[in-house]
Amino acid sequence: MIRPNITRLKPYRPGKPIDEVKRELGLTDVVKMASNENVLGPSPKAIAAMQRAAAEVWLYPDAECFDLKQALAKKFGYKPENFAIGTGSDEILHLIALAYFNAGDEVVFATPSFVVYESQVHLMDGVPRAVPLQHLKHDLAAMRAAVNAKTKAVFICNPNNPTGTYNTQAEVDAFMDGLPDHVLVVFDEAYYEYVEAADYPRSLRYIEEGRNVIVLRTFSKIYALAGARIGYGIAQEEIIAQLNRVREPFNVNSIAQAGAIASLDDDEQVERTRRMNREGKRYLYAELDKLGLPYAPTEANFIFVDTQRDAQEVFHALLRQGVIVRTGDIFGLPTFIRVTIGTREMNERFIAALKKVLQT
Repeated sequence: MIRPNITRLKPYRPGKPIDEVKRELGLTDVVKMASNENVLGPSPKAIAAMQRAAAEVWLYPDAECFDLKQALAKKFGYKPENFAIGTGSDEILHLIALAYFNAGDEVVFATPSFVVYESQVHLMDGVPRAVPLQHLKHDLAAMRAAVNAKTKAVFICNPNNPTGTYNTQAEVDAFMDGLPDHVLVVFDEAYYEYVEAADYPRSLRYIEEGRNVIVLRTFSKIYALAGARIGYGIAQEEIIAQLNRVREPFNVNSIAQAGAIASLDDDEQVERTRRMNREGKRYLYAELDKLGLPYAPTEANFIFVDTQRDAQEVFHALLRQGVIVRTGDIFGLPTFIRVTIGTREMNERFIAALKKVLQT
């Protein structure tokens, strides 16, 4: 009875939760460095706002996210109508698929990259066109060559998950130059706020030029609201209007909306997180260099490391020491692990545990 294309979907495999590891291994002290969460936690302003909002959860939330759209419009200098709000940017990806993809439509994306792209294509019985990374970053020239008359959309994850690599303004401009108007380009910028590279693209410019582009951002990462599930897309009003046609009513809960609005008002929290990430990145680079392990220089809050051995073995060995990371085998790179950049204490614990693993 099931639709045939559904059998091609692969269930998402999240990072192991801390409580599960404690139960399975009988551990009392576990650190999670697997899911790219902000270990500093949410802004105190956001926590206070969510606590206040909790008292009114007997009411349905604002279905239009009016106040949040007003806050985003003020931050970016656009109209509220340029924003779509979802339960994480994942839901915006789902809305894009529902609104735009027909059976047989081709969708181009890089591999390995965020696994949800392919699943949304299969969900709508589309045709995925996965283009391998080159040097662990998007091969935009090859992706551009994959575009044809049947192409409905292109997903560009920048910085890329799981590698942390990015494509420059010049590379993205070359990709966009002459791209057919029937192609929707989705820039997934979940880690945008962590980027330090001076030549990182200003993708919002394409929206201002009237291009068929949607830029995705999230409150899950630097704003540390992963558990609240809230993200947004920025696009021309016409594109946002089509997404709203397929959006479920009351899709974003009131507590998440309150936390997001307050988070936008705490630039100090964002800067503290950036500083922690910058310092952690330098420390981990230096230690990985000492161990002789190759890694991808990152513009995100995680590092993709080649352990040069079976990453599943490394994963389980680290797990027994109370350190949770992500294995690269789910991305088709069986010797790699992805580790979230944490506090100095967490980073030191990871390195100490990794050294023990590599010595066995």
